Formats: sequence, structure tokens, C-alpha cells
Amino acid sequence: MKQGRDTTQEERIQIVKDCLASGKNYGEMALKYKVSYQQVRTWTLRFEETGEAGLEDRRGKRKKDQTPRTELEKAQIEIEQLKHKLYLAEMERDLLKKLDEVERRDAFRKWDSAASMLRSGKRTLKRDIPLSWPVNCFMCRARLITNGLPAS
Repeated sequence: MKQGRDTTQEERIQIVKDCLASGKNYGEMALKYKVSYQQVRTWTLRFEETGEAGLEDRRGKRKKDQTPRTELEKAQIEIEQLKHKLYLAEMERDLLKKLDEVERRDAFRKWDSAASMLRSGKRTLKRDIPLSWPVNCFMCRARLITNGLPAS
């Protein structure tokens, strides 16, 4: 097999147009322009399918940064963008869940610590009683009132 050479987009367009004019004689064009038979055939088929944009060298470029050549490519790029947005949203949700869990655990530990001090009869200072006590339920409020603490 003949070793190919680097070509520009203009050269590829010229090779394909000559190939189509000669009735798709891939071998003749390969010899004339010193490129491989398979490359001429690939360029010709791609040119027929997607036009001149199909001959553009897109290696080394990110798919999301490229302009789509077909509706299928456009749909694939959009799907990838939506998958990425979903991934970011899920990460944010998981982070917020974990943060909420840690805050609740911390608030409960502070509350439990202050409650155990009250049960043991130790004197507590106002600064020892956390402001974020879980006093949302009726029973907690009742317990706090009976112990002489404000149920904020």
C-alpha cells in the first residue's frame, strides 16, 4: 500500500472533484496526486455524503467545539451537553444532601450534649445551649419548657 501524504482541504476538494469527473477512478487519482487509493475513495464517499465540510480535518478538536456537519452530529453533540449538565446537577444535589446531613448531625450532637448536661444537673451557661436546637416538634418544646428553658 502506498504511503499517504499530508493534504490541505483545498487539495482534497480538488482530488475529489477530479475523481468524480473521471467517473470515480480512484486508482488513477491516487497515482496522479500521490495519495493512497483508500484515501481517495474515503474522501469521495464523504464528499458525496456531507459536501465540502466532510473533507475538513477535525482531528485533535473537541467535539463540543466543532460545528456539526449533519443533523445526527448535531443531535449527538446536544446529547453530550445534556449529559454533562445532568452530571453537574447530580453532583450538586449529592453535595447539598451531604452538607445537610453533616449540619443535622452537628446540631443533634450539640443538642444532645446540652440535654445531657441538663439531665445530669450540671449548671449550663446560655452560651453552652445551641441556638439551633431541634425544637420543631411538640414533645421537644414540652420537654424544654418543663426544664425551664425557652422553647424559642
